[in-house]
Amino acid sequence: MPTSQAVVSPAPRSEWNRLLAGDPASSVFQTPAWFDAVIRLTGGRDASRLYTTGDGRRLLLPLVRRSLIPGIVFDAAYPHRMGPGGLLATGGLRPEDVDLVLSDVLLARTPGVRIAAMHDVTDRWEQGLALGAAPRVDVVRAHVHVLDLDGGFARVRDDRFHASTRKNVRKAERSGLTVERDVTGRLVPAFYDVYLRWSAERARKSGLPWPLAAALARRREPLPMFETLATSLDGACRLWLARYDGEPVAGLMTFVHGEHGVSFRSYAVKEFASLRAGLLLQRAAIEDACDQGCRFYSMGMSGGVRGIEVTKEAMGATPRTVLECRRERLPFTRLEHLGSGMESTAARILARLRGDHRAEPGSLAGVRE
Repeated sequence: MPTSQAVVSPAPRSEWNRLLAGDPASSVFQTPAWFDAVIRLTGGRDASRLYTTGDGRRLLLPLVRRSLIPGIVFDAAYPHRMGPGGLLATGGLRPEDVDLVLSDVLLARTPGVRIAAMHDVTDRWEQGLALGAAPRVDVVRAHVHVLDLDGGFARVRDDRFHASTRKNVRKAERSGLTVERDVTGRLVPAFYDVYLRWSAERARKSGLPWPLAAALARRREPLPMFETLATSLDGACRLWLARYDGEPVAGLMTFVHGEHGVSFRSYAVKEFASLRAGLLLQRAAIEDACDQGCRFYSMGMSGGVRGIEVTKEAMGATPRTVLECRRERLPFTRLEHLGSGMESTAARILARLRGDHRAEPGSLAGVRE
């Protein structure tokens, strides 16, 4: 195992950019621009760490220091809904790099540390954990669906899309939909309107009154998050919008960087589900990722919902393992999940107590009683 010669925190941006260019597995989630966006959106502090190993290689771990409990901080790659982050390394990650960095952060005085890994380096993380750190951390494994882009879009479309997907794409192309692609942030308001309409449909189904559901929707996915990501990533962000008769009916936010294309958020108005607008946007985004030279197109987790998994698999995506390493003296992850769950539970209880089972239609809701 290489020994660490030096650790610098926060990591200098000049070294960060060099490492980003020299790691073939780097993703948008490891860029300084993404890191800065997370800092602005969370109010966290830069706790990134730059390592120099005994053989002269450099490693960089993006960490954001946040406080969920007043006066108590923990370090994490990012909040769970903001991507995995992950370790950068000169020439690509090695198992011994994982062991070195985990051994270091486990000595930190902070009450908690959380580090995640992308699907294409999970094998090296598993090997690194086996070198000694595994008994000292909790390792949580999950699955994301990833589409292999090897061979370019024509091969993806012809060999990996299922026949049903190709058929549905052709139907969507003939349905009168128009597709827009934006790399400036211009489409954020229309994209967010689709999100709110999607949220209103879910509110009606669950029985939540729309004003309460709208407040929860804006808290879970705040408009400033989309505005910041759409305008701060040096062209890596794409906003896709499908319109029908001029009306936005589906939206998709994707990122491209190096070998990785990522489907970050996707929403479609159920009223127009027969148009298959969401599928048409995914098709366009996949072709864009191929054109940008990406090897992978990650479609994210599915929450165990088989219907969502089937849709992704029909586009040729296959499940791949991702992992997260945690060392928490206090249950920070549980507190994060608890806070989100309490919001939803309180909203449902309030709706039942009020006997209010309507979602306010309104111009944003786009829902008819």
